[in-house]
Amino acid sequence: MDPSIPHSMDFHAVHAAPSEDFANVMPDHTGTFSYPADNPGVFMYHCGTKPVLSHITNGMHGTIIVKPTSGYPTDSEVDREFVIVQNEWYKYNNLDDFTNGTPKYVVFSAKALKDGDINTNGTVGALVDKPLLAKVGDKVRFYVMNVGPNEVSSFHVVGTMFDDVYVDGNPFNHMKGLQTVMLPASGGAVVEFTVTKEGSYPFVTHQFNHATKGAVGALKVTKDGHDDGSAVMSH
Repeated sequence: MDPSIPHSMDFHAVHAAPSEDFANVMPDHTGTFSYPADNPGVFMYHCGTKPVLSHITNGMHGTIIVKPTSGYPTDSEVDREFVIVQNEWYKYNNLDDFTNGTPKYVVFSAKALKDGDINTNGTVGALVDKPLLAKVGDKVRFYVMNVGPNEVSSFHVVGTMFDDVYVDGNPFNHMKGLQTVMLPASGGAVVEFTVTKEGSYPFVTHQFNHATKGAVGALKVTKDGHDDGSAVMSH
């Protein structure tokens, strides 16, 4: 829909010929390709048109979740699941700042898995002002993606630890008992944890300069999993 410059799609979840399948689509034209989703995981997609950095930084990015055909080993234990995306904001349309600067904001978004789920779009504090909800005893699954474009994420949930982690969302990459999960730019993971007490559980990148710039959300845990109106703890 952009009237002035081409755009394209770079899918990390596929085997493709980038020069053909990810080719630029000019204004007022369309392009399509199909692919089998052969590999499970939490994958990034983004505009692949040069300069790629500008397109990603302006928000042309997203997340693809390819679930394993036979599921994850812990599927039967999971009570709630959410999609969390981390990204950075810089000076608007300033390629020099995108390239050499430091992000003005680093934020978390939640993306809806089904109708009625919370869905936010890169605003600072969105998941503190309206926290995610769970009830005492729930095992919670986050599909987490760091789209960058430049910084790593040290993903951490305050007040608990990760029972199970699937690095890049692949069930073969199963780890247990982690406190923090390192996500490179374009890195994903499935992380699962159990909440045992009522209260507010912040989730952050433990790069605390970035948490200070906005990369904080909250999971609010109540007896019944509904919002009881109490304040959410900041971190």
